[in-house]
Amino acid sequence: MVQFFVIHGIAESAWARPYSWARNNISDLGNAHCAVQPDPEPRYICSPEHGLMNVSFVALGVLFVVGAALTGGVLWRRGRAAAVARLLLPGAGVGFVLAGLAPADVNENQHVLGALFIMAAGNIGLVVAGFGLAEHVPTTLRWGTSLLGVAALTAFGLFLSHRYLGLGMGGMERVAALPLLFWALAVGVRGLIRRAGRMQEAMPAERLSRAG
Repeated sequence: MVQFFVIHGIAESAWARPYSWARNNISDLGNAHCAVQPDPEPRYICSPEHGLMNVSFVALGVLFVVGAALTGGVLWRRGRAAAVARLLLPGAGVGFVLAGLAPADVNENQHVLGALFIMAAGNIGLVVAGFGLAEHVPTTLRWGTSLLGVAALTAFGLFLSHRYLGLGMGGMERVAALPLLFWALAVGVRGLIRRAGRMQEAMPAERLSRAG
């Protein structure tokens, strides 16, 4: 996840005309050609590092799918909610791969399909995930996951209806797309912290066994 934000910064800094988080879509960074884009809002796009950005999209998608698979029974409880969430969330990873392989100005239909996987399937997966996370996950994180998904889905609806509430087209798109990444990052960090804690707890026992 971190690589995406780092490469996002590199790609946007390469623009001769300043890239705007409010006026530009995330996908603009991956467009292969320099041209005026009329829809959904008129803007000039010229992204010198589009290749790097598209590699980042694909890498993010692959890591998302692998991460969802590896969490398995560690993160999820048994039941329908967990099963649905574990189906929809990797779909967002597939969406990132589709978007990276097909820039919006090269294959718009495939790129839009990828965006739907991310902001529709992925965010619905977030809503459901709040009910499917394991019991050891704090209640605040479980409820926060569902609320984050509801907020992102609402933003996606506003984005599609061209109602940006003062955030601009790019700003509203980010409210719809980025919560999924922040959630995945938070869950990953929590998992690393729990693993480090278990290792520290195991060390004294291991030392005692060696001493014995």
